[in-house]
Amino acid sequence: MVSKAAGTESTYSPGGVTIPDWRPEEPAFWEAGASRVARRNLGWSIFAEHLGFSVWLMWSVSSAYLLSMGFDFTPQELFLIVAAPNLVGSLIRLPYTFAVPRFGGRNWTVVSALMLLVPTLLFAVFVQRPETPLWVFVLIAATAGLGGGNFASSMANINFFYPASKKGAALGLNAAGGNLGVAIIQFFLPVVVGGAGIFGMVTASDGGIHLERAAYVYAVLALVAAAGAWLFMNNLTTASVSPRQSLAVVRDKHTWVMSLLYIGTFGSFIGYSAAMPLLIKTNFWVPAGGPTGTGIHFAYYAFLGALVGSVARPFGGWLADNYGGARVTMWSFVGMGIGTAAVLWTLSQLTPNPGQEPGIAQDNQAWFAWFLASFLIIFAASGIGNGSTYRMIPLIWARQARTSTADGSPERTAALQQSTRNASAVIGIAGAVGAMGGFLIPMSFGAPWVDDPASAIRGAFAVFGGYYVVCLAITWFVYTRRSFLVSRLPSLAEARI
Repeated sequence: MVSKAAGTESTYSPGGVTIPDWRPEEPAFWEAGASRVARRNLGWSIFAEHLGFSVWLMWSVSSAYLLSMGFDFTPQELFLIVAAPNLVGSLIRLPYTFAVPRFGGRNWTVVSALMLLVPTLLFAVFVQRPETPLWVFVLIAATAGLGGGNFASSMANINFFYPASKKGAALGLNAAGGNLGVAIIQFFLPVVVGGAGIFGMVTASDGGIHLERAAYVYAVLALVAAAGAWLFMNNLTTASVSPRQSLAVVRDKHTWVMSLLYIGTFGSFIGYSAAMPLLIKTNFWVPAGGPTGTGIHFAYYAFLGALVGSVARPFGGWLADNYGGARVTMWSFVGMGIGTAAVLWTLSQLTPNPGQEPGIAQDNQAWFAWFLASFLIIFAASGIGNGSTYRMIPLIWARQARTSTADGSPERTAALQQSTRNASAVIGIAGAVGAMGGFLIPMSFGAPWVDDPASAIRGAFAVFGGYYVVCLAITWFVYTRRSFLVSRLPSLAEARI
């Protein structure tokens, strides 16, 4: 429990599950022990969210192994399997956000971790049954979207624990820890299941592929996360707010502006992460030639994009703290546009790969370094943009609270507390809308209305590049143009949204 000491100082009494008094904006309170409590909750939140992301994207790399295990799916069907978790993960983020104030951050972390047993155990059972029809696999893959919901509840929870001056770093670390789950699953799953990986240093096992092994590992880790949250995390009574109060933010235009921007940043990160293994396999690998095939093996490099994007995310938060979130977000879209143009140019140099002729894969292999480098530019820029956009959200609502109340007044204190609640709700809404990119991107790459997969991929990248230009224009017009800063923001410090 957190209790008041003499004067304005506060101390933390260990052992309390629910904390009734939480005032992180007060320096004395924060230094007296609240910071330690916040760091402990952040640590377990990162671990639970990390597992959620790993389970969410488990199918991104597993789908590329299904053909070798006896399943008969077309490229379009595989992209559908990859996209299904992202659709559910985006839709479920909003109720997960509201679950935190309703049930408590600690309680909901326990529940959400245990819910990861559903997709992992279903995965373990049905990947061993090649006779399973496509619709069953799509439904099973969709349950992995439960892991995507963990991000929204985790971010909303941590937002309550930290003062405004430290939210950028805290939310950046929390999000990066979760995003790294994508890279970790794409890095280690090929090794765990008996496939080749780690830049070719690990070769495929003689016993074939056993995808169920990865599912059992993550089922056990989910139990560890649930136990850790139960024992070491806290609920905050100050985080209590009704869904009706939270949904009031839907009337604010900034909620939807930030949601559109987040489609461009996080939607790109999660969508490209999900699709990258299949993109590599489609363009640079054929099953003929050699004992297993020839060309670039997706398991050697697919994890790099998610790794770069995850590491860049807290850097984006740091840049936003120092140079302004809107400015950093704007430049991140510039970087994503440049990277997309480079990817399109690289794809235009490839010989269409029908999946049968080894010579074509060898010809395309010469362009893989350019393709990978261009894609990593997109991932780095999207990661930076992820951090800067999430930094913008609490600042926008805190600025509204400060400009509408007098300094030092009780109204100012109440308004700042409400701004934190509003920002958490917006984080959930923006996260839900933004995650739709994780569904739309793989579906665009596997567009069933385009007969040639290579043409569908190039067309999709052209559309995505256009969207980044739109996001760049929106960011400039709403948040960075000089007329906005002069007319709406009272000081340069507050202009750094």
